[in-house]
Amino acid sequence: MKVRLESSSSHREQSWAVTLYTMFTAQFLSMVGFAFVLPFLPFYIRELGVSEPMVPVWAGGLTASGALVMALFSPLWGWLADRHGRKIMVERAMFGGAVITFAMGLVGNVWQLLILRLLSGATTGTISASIALVSTVVPKSRLGYSLGLMQVAVFLGMTMGPWIGGLLADAMGYRCTFMVGGSLLLMGGLLVLFRTREDFQRSDDTLREKGRIFSLLAYGGFPTMLALFFLFHFTVHFVAPILPLFIETVYGPGRGGVASTTGLLFAISGGMSALAAGGIGWLSDRVGYKPLIVLNLLLTAVSLLLHGVAQSIAQLALMRILYGLAAGGILPAMNALVGRLIPPNSYGKAYGLTASMTALGMAAGPFLGGIMASWLGYRWPFLFVGAMMIPVTLLVIFSIRPLRRQG
Repeated sequence: MKVRLESSSSHREQSWAVTLYTMFTAQFLSMVGFAFVLPFLPFYIRELGVSEPMVPVWAGGLTASGALVMALFSPLWGWLADRHGRKIMVERAMFGGAVITFAMGLVGNVWQLLILRLLSGATTGTISASIALVSTVVPKSRLGYSLGLMQVAVFLGMTMGPWIGGLLADAMGYRCTFMVGGSLLLMGGLLVLFRTREDFQRSDDTLREKGRIFSLLAYGGFPTMLALFFLFHFTVHFVAPILPLFIETVYGPGRGGVASTTGLLFAISGGMSALAAGGIGWLSDRVGYKPLIVLNLLLTAVSLLLHGVAQSIAQLALMRILYGLAAGGILPAMNALVGRLIPPNSYGKAYGLTASMTALGMAAGPFLGGIMASWLGYRWPFLFVGAMMIPVTLLVIFSIRPLRRQG
């Protein structure tokens, strides 16, 4: 009997570990595929016939449109995940993203690109779907480590994707780069389909709730976390669509290799974020989440303010290092904290709502950032959002109580 119990325990350990590391690989591939286009999206918009000063407005609008639609659909996907399983939601996001990203390389004008961005927002969302699956599969005591590892996959993808994408764009053109990105998303989806396991059983609590997503607002601390997800992503994505254009002004307009230089700077911040995410995920299981979130929010504020006064590519590279280390430690702690606040049978809905607030922040931030840049130039948005991080930090300090660590 003892041998049988030990064998069963070993099998469960092996099962969740295989799923975790497969999801790590699949998430990495999907993020590389999505992030391929980050260094050159404004330049692609320009190639499609949009002229200044509307390029930053369109860049912000395209980013915002997909995120806004994602905000509407994420709670629905989360509700379906709790009723029908999380694995199928990951497959939906990755296979849908593969088709749409590939098609973005075939558009003839910016309006077609906008339609595909809207479809992408409705069908994708690999991060929240993957987090919900991993949170359900891994032991509670390994939640911080596991979600930190998944965030490492995100940041590694954000590191390699823009860098490789920028090099491909300079060498092969923007359209081929979209198609390569779609192929990588397809590979990630196939890995999830054939290599992950989910022992999904819909609980009685899920049936009784009858899909009332917003019943989760009754859990103490969860509404504050939703506000934090919105505000954090609003601030850090405020400058996302204009960053390549800002880098171009610092690098020197008209010089060759701007896409690959932009990709390299994205890669620097992504690499530092990956390092921070792995360490913070492990550390948060031991010292708690709130102190780490507060510290990293303050460092993020400082790094964004310094972006606004950078005068050279070398200075920008230093700022990207600081920004990556600071921002990389925030999301793993935030996601793990949600996992401690909400029961496992509602993870799909919970991470669907956080994804919705994330997407709303990603919609409002780039849209308003693009407008501010078109009016005031590319430096003021960095100074504005750096200052905005201060009230976000105060929200965490005064509204989130430390939780007892659970086994």
